[in-house]
Amino acid sequence: MPVVITQTIRPPGTVGKAPTIQASKSPGGFGVQVSANQKNKLNDPGGGSFRDDDDINDVASMAGVNLSEESARIMATNSDLVGTQIQSCKDEPFLAAIPLHKRILEMAKKLGITDVPAEVVTFISHATQNRLRTVIEKVTVITQHRMESHKDDEWYEQATDVRSQLKFFEQLERLEKQRKDEQEREILLKAAKSRSRQEDPEQARLKQKAKERD
Repeated sequence: MPVVITQTIRPPGTVGKAPTIQASKSPGGFGVQVSANQKNKLNDPGGGSFRDDDDINDVASMAGVNLSEESARIMATNSDLVGTQIQSCKDEPFLAAIPLHKRILEMAKKLGITDVPAEVVTFISHATQNRLRTVIEKVTVITQHRMESHKDDEWYEQATDVRSQLKFFEQLERLEKQRKDEQEREILLKAAKSRSRQEDPEQARLKQKAKERD
């Protein structure tokens, strides 16, 4: 059965009226006429607010959220911030302004610049602070990487042990030095014994004369 739907223009003062449905006979059957009041109501800035609120309440109730309780909780959480006064911190330079300004002027005069504003000094000071902060953060990350130990991790297998190798080489050097010291000591002892055996002929003659006088 064919259905004919037509829209009628809403006259002034018809806001809030329910949509009208009119049935009329047509050559092919029945015709249905629906007014566009409901559609215009949704498009009307002042007429669709109640419907939007109802939709929000319906969605919140389906999700199990109580909007009144949530609003009260938010107000209670932010109650400490009500009436507080926010003050901005003073922008203090990271480096001493006077020595830095003097140093910048010395470098600028070589390039033909005679005036350096105070904003340049502040900017360079902040840039230096930011650069130092970045370097320190990177060094901190590197030290944390060096402190990580994978000895107890079953997915890592130790291939080399540099510390044990260094200890082994130190022990070899210690033994080699001890061996050289013993060799030098033996050489000195042998030299002392050979001297005692080979006496001076003059001393031997004097000893012989002393014995004859006795």
